[in-house]
Amino acid sequence: MTSAHVPTAEDFAQLRRTRAENPEAIAQAFAGRRRRKVVEGDGRLFIVAADHPARGAIAVGSNPTAMANRYELLERMALAISRPGVDGVLGTPDIIDDLAALGLLDDKIVVGSMNRGGLRGASFELDDRYTAYNVDSMVRDGLDFAKTLIRVDLDDAGTAPTLEATARAVDAAAAAKLPIMLEPFMSSRVGGRVVNDLSAEAVILSTAIASGLGNSSAYTWMKLPVVPDMERVMEATTMPTLLLGGDNGGDPDDIFSSWQNALALPGVRGLTVGRTLLYPADGDVAAAVDTAARLVHPGLGS
Repeated sequence: MTSAHVPTAEDFAQLRRTRAENPEAIAQAFAGRRRRKVVEGDGRLFIVAADHPARGAIAVGSNPTAMANRYELLERMALAISRPGVDGVLGTPDIIDDLAALGLLDDKIVVGSMNRGGLRGASFELDDRYTAYNVDSMVRDGLDFAKTLIRVDLDDAGTAPTLEATARAVDAAAAAKLPIMLEPFMSSRVGGRVVNDLSAEAVILSTAIASGLGNSSAYTWMKLPVVPDMERVMEATTMPTLLLGGDNGGDPDDIFSSWQNALALPGVRGLTVGRTLLYPADGDVAAAVDTAARLVHPGLGS
């Protein structure tokens, strides 16, 4: 890349040429990537996420197509992961391949998103098929972490195959010694839309269900929302936990304050946040990312 932070028009032109004329260069980029330990330094992780578009979720706040422009998304991702204190990135293969080809993944934890088949608004949304990464492909590319989404609707039969597929994913990850983060919710359809229950009781229940998936929990992490009574939620698991950020519909100061309080709880290891930081209300990606990074890694200073 010609810029340490944001790809240029020539970078993108080269990316298009690579995809059309030299696709094997992407595998070469993964093979040559400098890797780091998953847990090092202060033991906390700050991961920037961008796996939403593959599920048909390109809205941010009131903008229904905020994430539609792939070049803008990559620019925002590049800027975000260049900031001090950002440990890694989470995405589907299309995003991760772009970032690898652009040379942006050295010394970063790379998290592969696995189940994106439960498209937003679909009748089959809760039958959330594993249509992106699998464990074999993550091992092939030298990725560092796996991620799954588990929405449990007791009234939707699509939940059962999602639970079974997730259990098999946990099996495979444990066999490969690949950390895997599970993002569970108790969900239901309200007015035709799938809505996640963000009460402490529901998050505790979803955590209990997710924790038992697979034939080994040795490599399982949790990815949980910040909710009221977060202390009770964290008492429900011994597994290392990353906090998720959700959409950016709230007041930024309130959001950052809630993260700060939750990050102080035993078992919480950091943040995995996407749209809230990539598309902040004031448009200042660097400032939003820097604020979150200081919450995760207080040693960065102010």
